[in-house]
Parts: sequence; C-alpha cells; structure tokens
Amino acid sequence: MLNSSPGPTLLGFDVIWVGSILVAMATMAILLAIYAAVTVRDPMAKRVKALTERREQLKSGLMVSNAKKRVSLIRKNETTDRMRDTLQSLRVLQDSQLKDVQQKLAQAGIRKKEWAVAVIFARMILPIVLGLIGAILVYWTNTFPEWGTMKRFMAFAAFVGAGYKGPDIFIKNKINKRTDLIRKGLPDALDLLVICAEAGLTVDAAFNRVAKELGRAYPELGDEFALTAIELSFLTERRQAFENLAYRVNLDAVKGVVTTMVQTERYGTPLASALRVLSAEFRNERMMRAEEKAARLPAIMTVPLILFILPVLFIVILGPAACSISDAFSHKPGQ
Repeated sequence: MLNSSPGPTLLGFDVIWVGSILVAMATMAILLAIYAAVTVRDPMAKRVKALTERREQLKSGLMVSNAKKRVSLIRKNETTDRMRDTLQSLRVLQDSQLKDVQQKLAQAGIRKKEWAVAVIFARMILPIVLGLIGAILVYWTNTFPEWGTMKRFMAFAAFVGAGYKGPDIFIKNKINKRTDLIRKGLPDALDLLVICAEAGLTVDAAFNRVAKELGRAYPELGDEFALTAIELSFLTERRQAFENLAYRVNLDAVKGVVTTMVQTERYGTPLASALRVLSAEFRNERMMRAEEKAARLPAIMTVPLILFILPVLFIVILGPAACSISDAFSHKPGQ
C-alpha cells in the first residue's frame, strides 16, 4: 500500500511547497537580472540630444543681439503659456519665485525652463484637487465611519498638504539623487582634467574629453561637463559658462571648482596644480564620508538583524530538527 502521508510541515506550512515558491521567485529574479544586464540602454542618448538642442540655441543667441529676440527663439509650450496667463491674471506669479523654481529644475536635470510655470501652477491646483478628494472620502462617502472629528480633519489636512508640498518634494528628491551621483564622480573627473591640462588641451577641449570618458560611468556629471564645454565654445564670456555650471549643480565642491577655474582664467595660474589639490581634498572628503557611514553601520543593522536575519537563521538551523520531531510525534503505531 502506497504511503499517502503529507510531506514535512513547519508551523503548519508544507516545507516542500514553500521551498518551491521560493525557488520560483529566485528564478524569476535571476531572469530579470539577466534581462536588465542584456538590455542596457545608453544613458547619454537623450542627454546628447538635449545638448545638441542647447548648442543650436546658443548659436542662434550669438547671432541675435537683442535679449528679447533670444527669448523668442525658445520653443513655446501652449499648455505652459496658458498656465502662465492664468497665474498672471490671478497675480500669483512672481519673478523671484519663478527664478527659484527654474534653478531647482536645472539642479534636478530638467532643462526646460517653461516647466517652472507648471510647477507653480501645480502648487495652486493640487491642494484644491486633493482636498476635494479627501473631503469626498472622509466626509461625504464616510469611508472611515469609526474615525472621530479630529482624525477626519487631520486626514483632510494631510491631503491638502500633500497637494501643496508634493511637487517640491518630488523636485527635491531628484536634486538630492542627482547631486549624490555628481559628488561620487567629481574626484575622478578632476583627475582626468589634470591629465588633460598637463597634456596641453584647452579648457573646453578638456571638459569635452572628460565628458566623453565619464559619460557611461557618471552620466549626470558627463552631461554637465559636456554642456559646459559647449558654452565655453559659444558664449562670449567664458566666466559665464563656469557660473552656469555652479548654477545647475547644488554642490559646494562644484562651486569650488568653478571658483578655481575662474581664477585660473583671470590670473593665469597653473590649472593642473590647482585641480590636483582640489581632487585630493574631494577624495579625502569622500573617504571621511564613507568612514562615517561605516561607523554608523552597526547601530543601523541592529533592527534588521533582529527582525529579519536572526529568525531566518533560527529557521534554517532548527527547521530540520523541528520537522523530525514533528514526524516522530505524529507517527502512530501500526502505520
């Protein structure tokens, strides 16, 4: 007679069934990793296209002397124009606010300045839209009947606050991520700039060469250096190109590099020696930041160790013994 007894169980679950699910999940993860590794896209494709458009705009701007005509060269977006007209009719569009949002968009890697109007418009519209959604969910449809008056008001305020601060939080997150990526590649970029300067390349040629070399490893930094090289080639004042680099990157280290480049252009000081000192300082700063994170690691890993690692370790060590004991106690005489 065939033995139809079920397989080993642990905490009421079939061990073979759970193991099969875990193996299937691991297989899917491996296939996704292989697919992601095979279908790697060039991160510089869209950036090169944007830089080419920027080059054409700079060429056109150099041939037109009037500043108002230069602004007319930029392609208008009908949607943002309507938003601008609406904000101006309501008298809520301020030049200082618009410039601040444009700088944040530039630091986030968004080149289109007209999107600043969309961000300001979203600050005004999203609180109303999300506030209406929150009022419908909390008060009208009575989705949470057990909530009191205070909880309902706090939920409604959370919807309104999310609508107002949502665009700023999104842009701030993109700025922080982009700044961290640029900070990681800046010491390597300065080393390459030192090599290019010692080889006799000009500043714009050196920036262009570094952008090509670091384009795949650090696409954000390569994008900024390539745009700076274009502006160095076409702007009448080279200092403005370096100031634009500091304007687009929210990083003190980049501001220090810009100051060094401006002083080198003005006073003719050796570029290679100054960049070598800056590169050494940035590498020491990066090492100190890594050591600081390593010192915080034991305290940070305490909670994940207790919640996730130790239970799994106990299951792996004690699981077979528990299965054997369970089978021994569930075994009946005569079977």
